Amino acid sequence: MARRYDPERRERIIDAAIRVVAADGITGLTHRSVAAEADVPLGSTTYHFGSLDELLIAALRRCNEGFAQAVRESSVFAAPSGQRCGAELADELSRLLGEWFEGERGATELEYELYLAALRRPALRPVAAEWTDGVVELLVRRTDPATARALVALMDGICLQVLLTGGSYDAAYTREMLARVAGA
Repeated sequence: MARRYDPERRERIIDAAIRVVAADGITGLTHRSVAAEADVPLGSTTYHFGSLDELLIAALRRCNEGFAQAVRESSVFAAPSGQRCGAELADELSRLLGEWFEGERGATELEYELYLAALRRPALRPVAAEWTDGVVELLVRRTDPATARALVALMDGICLQVLLTGGSYDAAYTREMLARVAGA
């Protein structure tokens, strides 16, 4: 029997893993559950991902891309390098967070569930750090490295509070706190 050529199979497996974690949490993630969700043979999941940590790393990378992409596409950060006033940074970052929270809450919760899984799964820590470092790198185009890192930490904290308390995103509060950190 000839092997079937399926160049998108790996991507479908990652998408299926994200759906499994969204539905059942990380504890529900097994090669078998992902294979069933992706409608592929069990051997395909283990061929592409030798361990569940490898699969979680791929899923976390996929989820992490959303907010970083929004920052990259923002006109405030896409323009040539140079310092911006703290109020402008705060306005744009609070706007981007607001758009992120306006999306499907389940997707936001999933991203943070995968992100926080790094607490118990050391293999995920470098990927969590990649996200932080990537956003800091984008912010450094407009502010100094220490302030950029503090802005990312504050945004993470605000996001966690909103997600964990079931509260709603407060753009005015976020803008004010980001402006304080940014020195506006």
